Amino acid sequence: MKIVTTLIASAALITVAGAQTLSMKGSDTLGAKLVPQLAEAFKAAGNKGVKFEIAAEGSTTAFPALANGTAQIGMSSRKVKDDERTFCKTKGVYIKEHAICHDMLTVIVNKNSPLTSLTKAQVAKIFTGQIKDWSEIGGAPGKISIYTRNTSSGTYKDWQKLAMGGRDYPSSSLKMAGNEQIAQEVAKNKNGIGYVGLAYSKTPGTKALPIDGVEPVAANAKKYAYARLCYLYAPDKPTAEAAAFLDFVKSPAGQSIVQKVGFIPN
Repeated sequence: MKIVTTLIASAALITVAGAQTLSMKGSDTLGAKLVPQLAEAFKAAGNKGVKFEIAAEGSTTAFPALANGTAQIGMSSRKVKDDERTFCKTKGVYIKEHAICHDMLTVIVNKNSPLTSLTKAQVAKIFTGQIKDWSEIGGAPGKISIYTRNTSSGTYKDWQKLAMGGRDYPSSSLKMAGNEQIAQEVAKNKNGIGYVGLAYSKTPGTKALPIDGVEPVAANAKKYAYARLCYLYAPDKPTAEAAAFLDFVKSPAGQSIVQKVGFIPN
């Protein structure tokens, strides 16, 4: 396959010749909004022959897909686990990690909630079910409705670690397929609360709350309580189109899209 190097938007990009399909599986946080826009920009940068297949079903799905060859790139909002890396090795796939952006898990409530902020301690108690009614923390009386990601989500696990001290969610929590679904449910429910990536924190009908006085905005990424890195994973010897796409994502042109969509450039 011939690989042609071009300069676009001050970034050295690799143009892939011929019709190719690039399959990407994993994180909803990345795959629902950011990766599709990166894919469109990549094609516009001289790679029109590359067709993308993007399945955003949770970070956990990335690594089996890499292992069995049904994905050339895995999307993950968390680091790969040791057992996942080992499983890939047993299938002859040695994966390489590519950190592509920072994200912030923001706490959202209904726009009509009287609350204006929360503490880390209050967040932990809400999401572990110790605080059950908004009146316990100065809100209007009402049973708290907790919206979380589903168990295949890297965000589900990250939130347990970052906000809940590794403890379990209450059985009453409602599991959603993605960030957009959580935001939509909180927007409809005056007693709702959930967590979403920074790119989804301005969903109409919701408001993102400061935590311990720190606003969930990009400028506060280093001091915000629930910040994290997001990753793409690929075999150590990726296909030409996968390698070209990874280079594009990490280039100034790709990182400008990261920022435009609402993530924080790496």
